[in-house]
Amino acid sequence: MKPATIDCNLTNAMQAPAFTLLNQDNQSVSLKDYRGKWVIVYFYPKDDTPGCTTEACSFRDQIEIFSKQGVTIFGISKDTITSHKKFIAKYDLPFSLLSDRDGEVIKAYGAWGDKKMFGKEYEGILRKTFIISPQGDIAKEYEDVTPANHAEEILKDLEMLRG
Repeated sequence: MKPATIDCNLTNAMQAPAFTLLNQDNQSVSLKDYRGKWVIVYFYPKDDTPGCTTEACSFRDQIEIFSKQGVTIFGISKDTITSHKKFIAKYDLPFSLLSDRDGEVIKAYGAWGDKKMFGKEYEGILRKTFIISPQGDIAKEYEDVTPANHAEEILKDLEMLRG
């Protein structure tokens, strides 16, 4: 497996960090290949857990609308390619999940940080989403995402961003 590559030497602070990661089919996916298109990149903690499943299914349930608008969706976590493949099959997810095993891309997007669960503090993946414009800029960032209605929220914002 090839490691993630990322270009963090950005001249424009709003430019989305470039990346190349492997998807569930062990194919390289590069953000640069989607220049000219709207892209949703969402970071999530773990495949097949309640909140992450709700979020992924939220995107799945709205995929027809995203597709008609020419929007590509990528989910990114530290899970393995095998885990992603099983998660996609189990929930019939119609978009790619990318594996960032070393967390470089996750950190470049600021989606790694302090978390708290059951009174314990630890570091982990923060649930964050980014709308990336056809020019490669971060058009909108979502922090502390609520998984259930997230896709609908993004669709509304895309409508405003596209004018």
